[in-house]
Amino acid sequence: KLIFTTSLLLGTTLTISSNHWVTAWAGLEINTLAILPMISKSHHPRAIEAATKYFLTQAAASALVLFSSMTNAWHTGQWDITQLTHPTSCLILTSAIAIKLGLAPFHFWFPEVMQGSPLTTGLLLSTIMKLPPISLLFMTSHSLNQALLTCMAIISTALGGWMGLNQTQIRKILAFSSISHLGWMAIIIPYSPKLALLNFYLYALMTTAVFLTLNSIKTLKLSTLMTTWAKTPALSAMLLLTLLSLAGLPPLTGFLPKWLIIQELTKQDMILAATMISLLSLL
Repeated sequence: KLIFTTSLLLGTTLTISSNHWVTAWAGLEINTLAILPMISKSHHPRAIEAATKYFLTQAAASALVLFSSMTNAWHTGQWDITQLTHPTSCLILTSAIAIKLGLAPFHFWFPEVMQGSPLTTGLLLSTIMKLPPISLLFMTSHSLNQALLTCMAIISTALGGWMGLNQTQIRKILAFSSISHLGWMAIIIPYSPKLALLNFYLYALMTTAVFLTLNSIKTLKLSTLMTTWAKTPALSAMLLLTLLSLAGLPPLTGFLPKWLIIQELTKQDMILAATMISLLSLL
């Protein structure tokens, strides 16, 4: 566990602090390899399946990241992350990071992997593992393909809300919630990267609270969650508040980034997009 945790930290730090595309890619790979044993350590067939799915999608996405940076280096002669200028490279990179994050239409692997892994690993998957790709988006935000990002963001908020409705497994619901939040981050990143980062930090904080609460009351299904108030009333009340905050209910913290994002989108004359994602997040 120590080796895997240090590898996770190493991979994340390497990607976040790198200037060169190859070091960023190496960090992403270290991260992927470190999380795989954590997903599959229960030796349950579903866990093995989840690990396989995770490995294949992440390997494909990493290959695409490398491919886009190579294309860019081929045309411009430099490997600097901030200097991604070639339009094809921008397009491929946007898609690659979308696959890494699990943005719709590349989201199918994420709920399955979450369902197959234990709660603590699920927490790592939905917070720490999202940080390196989001930091790459942050660094390349000026050169991303905006039309593609906006489309994926709107589909993500729609699917995240809509497919989370008919689930009974808590990890799957949280996975869809993550997809929906990623939609909010993706729509704002070309215009205000700092806002997207704020959204990510608050999302990570709330998700950590939810996962740790569920871990301490040993709950995986909605049916067992219904009986927890009898055992731990205070914790259940806090969980309710955290979930409402995650849903973005106005007086709570989760509403703050959504409000700021809607404000920024209206400034950018994207009123239709803002209205759409606001309505879709009601789901």
